[in-house]
This record gives sequence, structure tokens and C-alpha cells, in this order.
Amino acid sequence: MLNLQTIFLGFVGPWQIVLIVAVVLLLFGGRKIPELMKGLGSGIREFKDAVKEDDDKKINDKKEE
Repeated sequence: MLNLQTIFLGFVGPWQIVLIVAVVLLLFGGRKIPELMKGLGSGIREFKDAVKEDDDKKINDKKEE
């Protein structure tokens, strides 16, 4: 049985990655990409903080019981 990692790594090779990067550069331009990456990074950071707060809240709720 194939798992998701095997399927993903089997279909995406170096030339496909180069093609994806080229398309992104054409669509957004070189100046816009740092802004997009900054927004992506801050979104991931906020998500991690929210997950951590949720975990801390669950731990505190268990301690109070």
C-alpha cells in the first residue's frame, strides 16, 4: 500500500520544483515574494502560538479538576 509520502516524493522531482518556482516568480514577481514569505511565516507562527495556548489551557483545566 502506498502512503502519502511515497506518492508525493514519487511525483515531485527536481524539474517539477524548478517549474513551480518559475511559475511563482512569473505570477508574483521577485519583489512580492519576500512579502508573501513574511506573511506565511507570521501565519505559521500565530498558528503555533494558538496551538500552544490551547494545549496550555487543556493542561491547566486538568490541574484544576
